Amino acid sequence: MKKTISFPLLLVGSLLCAESITFQESLRVISSKPEYRTVTSQTPYQECWDEPVEVHSAPQTQGSGTAGAIIGGVAGGVLGHQVGGGTGKTAATVGGAIVGTLVGKNVAEQNTQAPSTTYRTERRCVTRYEEKGSEKFMGYRNTATYKNQTIVKYSDHPLEFITIHVTVSY
Repeated sequence: MKKTISFPLLLVGSLLCAESITFQESLRVISSKPEYRTVTSQTPYQECWDEPVEVHSAPQTQGSGTAGAIIGGVAGGVLGHQVGGGTGKTAATVGGAIVGTLVGKNVAEQNTQAPSTTYRTERRCVTRYEEKGSEKFMGYRNTATYKNQTIVKYSDHPLEFITIHVTVSY
């Protein structure tokens, strides 16, 4: 029973006696070098050009087939009337009018303009990016040593000393 109680008491007692000391030390800087990083920026710009574009038009007729049929029918009837004689004169007039109507209609419908192709100019643009790299100052890398260990501290200007906090526990 004595062993069970004495061990925890011994442990608590040793913890109460444990102490630590903290102090500051100034270390002389052995090197101070500026550091830079490459920063890339993109600037947009537009590249434009004029491009011809085809424009197609629908075929156009100069006259309607109806007007051609009427003119052809009258002309055919007059010519048929000139050819025939007696009772054949009426048949020649009617036949000439029918043939003239068909011919006049076909001629009028075939008298069309072919579809035409023209060009118009359209402006085309594309956005491109110009990349530029530049060196940006990041700060000074100040280096010192403490008990064979390298200590590095970054700053905006070169330092003469680096202050460290040392804690010793016993």
